[in-house]
Amino acid sequence: MRYFFLMPLMLLPVVALADASTFDVKQYGATGNSTNMDTAAIQQAIDAAAGAGGGTVVFPPGKYLSASLDLKSHVTLQLDEGATLLGSPHQSDYRKVNFHGLLLADRQQDIAVCGKGVIDGQGEMLAADTEKLFGHGKLPDAKEDQRPVIINFRNCTNVTVQDITLKNSACWVEDYRDCDHLTVADIKVRSNAAKNNDGIDVDGCTHVVVRGCDIVSEDDSICLKSADKACDDVLVENCRASSTCNALKFGTSSAAGFRNITCRNLEIYDTKISGIALEIVDGGEMENVNISHINITNSHNAIFIRLGHRNVHGAAGSLHHVTLSDITAGIPKMPESDRRAALITASITGQPGNPVEDITLTNISIVYGGIGSVPKPGDVDLNDLGRVPECATVYPESRMFGTLPAWGFYCRHVAGIHFDNVILRVQGQDYRPALVCDDAKDIELNGFHVQSAGREPVIVFNDVIGAAIHDSVAPSGATSFLKTMGNTRDIQGL
Repeated sequence: MRYFFLMPLMLLPVVALADASTFDVKQYGATGNSTNMDTAAIQQAIDAAAGAGGGTVVFPPGKYLSASLDLKSHVTLQLDEGATLLGSPHQSDYRKVNFHGLLLADRQQDIAVCGKGVIDGQGEMLAADTEKLFGHGKLPDAKEDQRPVIINFRNCTNVTVQDITLKNSACWVEDYRDCDHLTVADIKVRSNAAKNNDGIDVDGCTHVVVRGCDIVSEDDSICLKSADKACDDVLVENCRASSTCNALKFGTSSAAGFRNITCRNLEIYDTKISGIALEIVDGGEMENVNISHINITNSHNAIFIRLGHRNVHGAAGSLHHVTLSDITAGIPKMPESDRRAALITASITGQPGNPVEDITLTNISIVYGGIGSVPKPGDVDLNDLGRVPECATVYPESRMFGTLPAWGFYCRHVAGIHFDNVILRVQGQDYRPALVCDDAKDIELNGFHVQSAGREPVIVFNDVIGAAIHDSVAPSGATSFLKTMGNTRDIQGL
């Protein structure tokens, strides 16, 4: 019989072995002292990880000042808690993919940025430096395409950005363009350092998940775009968003369109233009969009759906098969001096001969502040609805029409609009109708509950062909429920 004797563990020499797949930036010369440029050391760590077939580049606690960095295939950047990656405040330190950016990747795969640390673009100083270099006047005129973003990934596959905090960008915070299988999860964005601080821009990407993000941004918070490719198969869920512009926006860039998009369980608050803005103005197609379980508080507008024709030399686009459900919104009452600019009617508008089609609104509740009991000079009279501007080629924003002739919903150049259990109420007073439909067909109101009455009819149909009204009655004090004008016909259910 052979016996084996094992040495007690306490007598064995202790050897600290580094994980071969981990690359500590300090071991490559990074100082993390916030003043020395650590670009070369960080890039060396990234290159070493890529050369080893992949790995995790770790940032221990510290402040790492850097110019542009190239993230490479199979590499993860991990910023530990207490670690901050600082973007250089000098525009000349940045390189460009489609935007100048701090973190760049083009045609890479299996890349990630994660951890409990912070990436700070130092955007106020960086934007000022860009303005000084390019001399295009005060922001936002100082060359948007020259102001660096924090993350700029293009043509990449299997991208993950998770847990990180992104702050103080000089332009958009993060731009993902033409990427496939993109996940942005549980990140925090805090960026009001300069103009055009979009929180998340997803442009022409497929198989996308944006989940659990908390975004406060100077410009649009969560923005889908489609310059060259359609955004397809996108899920946005369980996010909080606040913006000085729009919280959830499709567009403005919309040449290739949006397909198969689901947005759900969003908290939108303190938003200066629209809570939800869906826009096709560059010739693309929007279809199969479902937006549900959205709570909007203190926003100047709840819903803006727009089919325009900004690309005047190209084909017009299309916008159809969109469902919005289980949405509550509060539009605040403003002081007399600015409330007309702030209280923006929800609108669904197409173009003459090119309507927005097949829009369903279910379980919607919107409370407005009201603009007063009498019209003011310049307001559109119901007998002159043609005064509402078309704005076909104008940059689309919900306030572009001015004061609309309805306080709840304004629908023009539409077909197949279905209101199902929609509740509208004014906290103060508003003389206008709750709903105006102009140049429309196939309108359905099923449980359209208006809880406030003004001096004008509750609903106005002008040139509406085909409508069905069920379980919808005028509120107490209304002068009348429905006024029909122009070539309106085939109205059922009254």
